[in-house]
Amino acid sequence: MKVSIITPTYNSEKTIQRTIDSVINQNFSDIEHIIIDGGSTDKTLEIITKNNGKISKFISEKDKGIYNAINKGISLATGDIIGILNSDDLLANENIISKIVSCFEETNCDLVYGDIVYQTRDEKSPKIVRYWKSNVFKNNCLKYGWMPPHPTIYCKREIYLQYGVYDEELNISADYDFVLRIFKNSNLKKEYLPEIFVKMNIGGESNKSLKNIFIKSKEDYLAIKRNNTGNFMTVLFKNLRKVRQFNKFRNSKISC
Repeated sequence: MKVSIITPTYNSEKTIQRTIDSVINQNFSDIEHIIIDGGSTDKTLEIITKNNGKISKFISEKDKGIYNAINKGISLATGDIIGILNSDDLLANENIISKIVSCFEETNCDLVYGDIVYQTRDEKSPKIVRYWKSNVFKNNCLKYGWMPPHPTIYCKREIYLQYGVYDEELNISADYDFVLRIFKNSNLKKEYLPEIFVKMNIGGESNKSLKNIFIKSKEDYLAIKRNNTGNFMTVLFKNLRKVRQFNKFRNSKISC
C-alpha cells in the first residue's frame, strides 16, 4: 500500500527539516511526501529545495489557510492511504508508518488512528507535557466530546472522495468537523492502534489566545450541530477531556 503524507507549511524554517527527516527516516519505503507551502517569506523554501530529491510533490503559493493547503494536498495525493503531518510535528519513530500500514492490511479497515504527545520546543531535550491517549471508538463517544488526535488519523483515499475534504469556512475546527463526519458513519471500519504516532510541539493555533479559544468553541458547536452528534454540553465535555491529557495523568484510563 502506498502512503501519501501531506505537510502544510508557512514560515516554518525552524522545524521543517526535522519534519522532513522524520518522513525520510521511516523504514517503510512507499511514501509520497507532499508539501504545500503558503508562500513562506523566511528560509522554509530554501530548506525544502535542498530536500527536493526526497519530496514527491511541492507547491508554494498564497493560500487561504491550513485547511485550504491540506485540501490541495489531498487533490494531489495518489496513495492508497492519506495522512497529515504538520510542519512543526514529527513522526514518533521510524517504524510508525509500517505499523499503520500493517494495521490496514491485517484488519481491512477504512481508517486508523492512535496517540499523540505534545512536547516543549527545546530541540536538544524536549519534554513531554501532554499525552493524548485515545481509545477504541464506541458509537456514543461523539456526544461526550470524544475525538481522536487529528494528526494520527490515516484514511483510505476513497474516504475523502466519498465523504468530502475539509470545510474551509471553518478557520479552526474543520478537523473536528471532518472527524465527526466520518466517525458517525457506522459503515466505516475504524481501528485504534495504541501507539504514539506523532510528537507535536506545544502552542497550537487554536489555543494561542482567548479569542481563538472562543472561536474554536463556537465552530466546534457548529460542527456538532451540523453532524447531529450532540449539543452545547458536548463542547464542554470536549474541553474537559484535555485536563486528563497532561503529563501527571498519562497512565489514566480514558474512556468515552
